[in-house]
Amino acid sequence: MTEENRVQAADAARGYYETADVDGFYATVWGGEDIHTGIYAHAREAIATASRRTVERVAAKAANLLGPGRTVLDMGSGYGGAARYLAARFGCRVVAVNISEAQNRRHREINAARGLDELVEVVTGSFNDLPASDGSFDVVWSQEALCHSGDRTRTLDEAARVLRPGGELVFTDIMATGDAPAGELAPLTARLAMGELATPGFYHRRLSELGMARVDFEDLSDHLVTHYVRLTEEVQERGDQLTDAISPAYLDRLRENLPLWVRAARNGHLVWGIFHAVTGDSGR
Repeated sequence: MTEENRVQAADAARGYYETADVDGFYATVWGGEDIHTGIYAHAREAIATASRRTVERVAAKAANLLGPGRTVLDMGSGYGGAARYLAARFGCRVVAVNISEAQNRRHREINAARGLDELVEVVTGSFNDLPASDGSFDVVWSQEALCHSGDRTRTLDEAARVLRPGGELVFTDIMATGDAPAGELAPLTARLAMGELATPGFYHRRLSELGMARVDFEDLSDHLVTHYVRLTEEVQERGDQLTDAISPAYLDRLRENLPLWVRAARNGHLVWGIFHAVTGDSGR
């Protein structure tokens, strides 16, 4: 993967998340806090509630390394919902790296309002070139951000580089099955301004190559259908109320695109879940 590819992917992600329509969509429909796939207790549960449950489930994977004096790197931190949860719940210090300065401004404002700005440092930058020295963090965390990486091999290399010996990497990502038709998935990724989805096999292989002592994956793909059905329902039911935050053209695009995610998930061509990798005690 060339540097040009990495720069193009970063520019695409920045351009996507800094548009007013996308910001309005995540703030109003998704809740503006944890803008990630949810784990649902029932089919009509609020998206924000289910998304927060995912944060709690991911945190439970690395809870033994979360607490005062511990440090976490959040790669692709969005509006900072996970970073604030980790800081408030466990008292750990979080460095949140995110490509979108527009999101980062809101992230900092909310941190200050909740008295968490001393525990959460928000950094505008790329997770393919992390501004941290080797072995700096107990936990590296990411939720649905690696799909925007123009070089996932480089991103995982960076995550492993900054982990301390015995540290843990926890992340979620939306992935494709190995036999997923490219024609079915292309319209999905096009709206999100990203390239092809990774597969679980890729992550397993690369994490093993990086010398992780253990790699686990909790498959939560069943929640993808519910999640995208809920997003579709919210856009359809609240369309008239959303026009102050989202342009009519983007609303139309969402109405066309979100059902495609539902179809791909129902066809079994999408995978989602939590990866949990533990470094060896002696490091990489």
